[in-house]
Amino acid sequence: MSLIKNLFQHKQHNILNVYCTAGYPHLNSTLEVMRALQNNGADIIELGMPYSDPLADGPTIQASNSVALHNGMTIEKMFEQLQDFRNTPAEQDAIRIPVLLMGYMNPILQYGFEKFCRQAAELPVDGLILPDLPEYEFETIYGDIIKRYGLDFVFLVTPETSEERVRKLDALSTGFLYAVSSSSITGSDKDFSAVESYLQRLQNMQLTNPILVGFGIKDKQTFQSACKYANGAIIGTAYIKALEDAEDVNIATKKFLGSILQ
Repeated sequence: MSLIKNLFQHKQHNILNVYCTAGYPHLNSTLEVMRALQNNGADIIELGMPYSDPLADGPTIQASNSVALHNGMTIEKMFEQLQDFRNTPAEQDAIRIPVLLMGYMNPILQYGFEKFCRQAAELPVDGLILPDLPEYEFETIYGDIIKRYGLDFVFLVTPETSEERVRKLDALSTGFLYAVSSSSITGSDKDFSAVESYLQRLQNMQLTNPILVGFGIKDKQTFQSACKYANGAIIGTAYIKALEDAEDVNIATKKFLGSILQ
């Protein structure tokens, strides 16, 4: 059983998935940030793979991608940093919670899609979120490769996604379904009262996968609002902002996650 499925079997509510960018704020920050997230209450880590044109992301995450790329982060460097991250010499440093890699197809195709999946599985990470991988290409080309290496794959749905398509993407997803709170980029302010009817609609569909809500989740209020109608929520931009000028990653993470969870 994957770590993601195991998590949702043991915890059905208030799941906190936090996005961070590999190689941000410094090239060698990746594992330090991941450990800080695990140690301060995150349930899932969504590790962003820096790309020069991250289509779904707003200015803050775009800027973190640019910094990470300037720092020298690449897919190959990320895999090097994640070697033995589940089984480090110091047991307290091992990452035990689920980790998903989030990114875009262009750099992965340049790297080699099957090579990428094989190395991700060998680490092992638990799944992938690739917002620009279309459903058709997933079904006809890439899905079999992803499944061959035992990786979960998470599709995104929006308020404009039809019920038929939501059910199709739910059937193709494993791990969870990513409910984008509105058709916008990450980091945009949301009126959550307007989002609630959409989340209720998803809840009433009794889908196969758990649902996590992302885009616009930034504080305790929006996290709790999202969790009323879903299994949990995803925070990205607000956490990246918390790291921007942090002198100590663990202190900044503890303060930020404490403001969400306490």
